[in-house]
Amino acid sequence: MRMESYPIVYNYVIVFDILITILVMEAALMVVVNQDLIKKFLEANPLLRKAYEVLASDVEARELWFMSNVMAVKRLKYNDHGPVHAHIAAGASLELYRLISEAGVESTLVKDGVVDDPRHSWIVVLYGALLHDIGNAVHRDLHEKLGSFLAKPIIDRALSKIIDDDALRIRLRQEIMHSIHCTAYDVKCLTVEAGCVAVGDGLDMAEGRARVPYRMGQVNIHSVSALTIKKVDISRGDRTPVKINVYMDELAGVFQVDEVLMPKLRSTPLRDLIEISVIVDGRELKTYTPTR
Repeated sequence: MRMESYPIVYNYVIVFDILITILVMEAALMVVVNQDLIKKFLEANPLLRKAYEVLASDVEARELWFMSNVMAVKRLKYNDHGPVHAHIAAGASLELYRLISEAGVESTLVKDGVVDDPRHSWIVVLYGALLHDIGNAVHRDLHEKLGSFLAKPIIDRALSKIIDDDALRIRLRQEIMHSIHCTAYDVKCLTVEAGCVAVGDGLDMAEGRARVPYRMGQVNIHSVSALTIKKVDISRGDRTPVKINVYMDELAGVFQVDEVLMPKLRSTPLRDLIEISVIVDGRELKTYTPTR
């Protein structure tokens, strides 16, 4: 009897090892949206690293990040719109762009003849995401439109240090300004790159972003719903190039998906490329799929 049981036990061990391997591989392909996500792109791409270092050292960019939180958080009691949010949005935007590019979706900038080298399109995603909220340094009202113009001198200074071609710098500047402008809910994104910035912005919805305004007494559906969201992760989808999972412990968090993320996604060329799942206490309760 003992001799006959060995093959069965051995087979169970093999199946268990296979399942563990699959889970490890899936975990490696899944990234959590957080402040550190941007680092993997900067470490792997010398051009992006140089572009980031130039922008991060620009005093006007740094002060506009600071003033954005003065206006949005301290005075209006909104959630974070400063440097932490900018870096989280940038990492998420770059991850979206990576997955979409690897799925064979062509860069709009390359397709339209704006750039010849696809590497330059990554700068648009990086700078657009890092600067998308600086208009809050003036006021929350119309901040996307204000921000696109506030960004112009910053972009000009930064690009002059990494791009030698005058014409290319102007083209990239306009694309970056477009990506900032298109983070507004009522504006249609015209490029894949701008779409990644808009959706990446919407993915910074986990609880940490709402803690400050909540402590300051701002109790509304925005702060309460954000506090219920524990994690957002991005991976390659089975049916679409991108799968986004939003983990929450209360259904109130669905507001963030329905009213913040989905309007942004629908305004972009990414609307048929991303699937979103809402997971409450470990159970998938709602899925948003492309309407093709």
